[in-house]
Amino acid sequence: MKNTSLGISRIWMVSSFVLLAALIIYIIIYPPGKSEDATVAKVNGTPILKSQLYSAMVKAGGPQTLETMISEELVKQESDKANIQVTDADLDKEVEQIKKSFSSDEEFTQALATYNMTLESLKEDMYIQVQLRKLLEPQVKVTDEEIKTYYDTNLESMKTPEEVRASHILVATKEEAEAVLASLQGGADFATLAKEKSTDTGSKEAGGDLDFFAKGIMEEPFETAAFALKTGELSSVVETSHGFHVIKATDHKDATTPTLEEKTEEIRQALSEEQISTLSQSWLQEKRAAASVESFLE
Repeated sequence: MKNTSLGISRIWMVSSFVLLAALIIYIIIYPPGKSEDATVAKVNGTPILKSQLYSAMVKAGGPQTLETMISEELVKQESDKANIQVTDADLDKEVEQIKKSFSSDEEFTQALATYNMTLESLKEDMYIQVQLRKLLEPQVKVTDEEIKTYYDTNLESMKTPEEVRASHILVATKEEAEAVLASLQGGADFATLAKEKSTDTGSKEAGGDLDFFAKGIMEEPFETAAFALKTGELSSVVETSHGFHVIKATDHKDATTPTLEEKTEEIRQALSEEQISTLSQSWLQEKRAAASVESFLE
């Protein structure tokens, strides 16, 4: 499984901006200087006032929210000066980069749901990030030597291990498994029998399909049997802690080692990301120091 920490952290960052921005919206709608103090809720007849809500929101994250919005405004103003345009293709590319941090589209979608976001809202909230990237990209320089060093240092993590794709039928007893194996050897359809007989609720509706997996994922007896099979072959009965299995290998992928040429652009992108991340801190500090910023948050 891929490391999802980068993707989750980037989604969390965007989500945090959205949640904290609610405070600024509240300030615009209900400025604290207004004389009227309307009731925003009641609890058993006791009112909660706008002023109380405002104070609580400021205490919960007002200064941090304001700093975020000041930074975003600085990025926007500098982008306007540089006539930077953000296209749908730019936003799609940004989302695809985040997706690569997840092992599947389902995992990515689940991360969005965790932060109450949709794909469209994510794209909208990546706008400032894309502007900042375009502002800083002219300062980024990645050399061939740096790419080669990165490749040599991280080659092991770039390798793809041998994988097998298998289907299985899981039953409670050895006798049941032997009967299933006999039916399959007699010409029964594996997927149909899996739906009828398998007790593995996670795979039976898919005809017993477990998709591709590498070594170290399944229990040792199951793994040994699956990797020993040629595509299309059936195993004998295999016992694990879950019960008794009959396994069918349906596909196979050899282990691969990517060449430097194959990974050059991917590495260049990764190193560029690192440089932009480092540059963005000093760039924002510089622009903030040179800007006229007034804060009226109470």
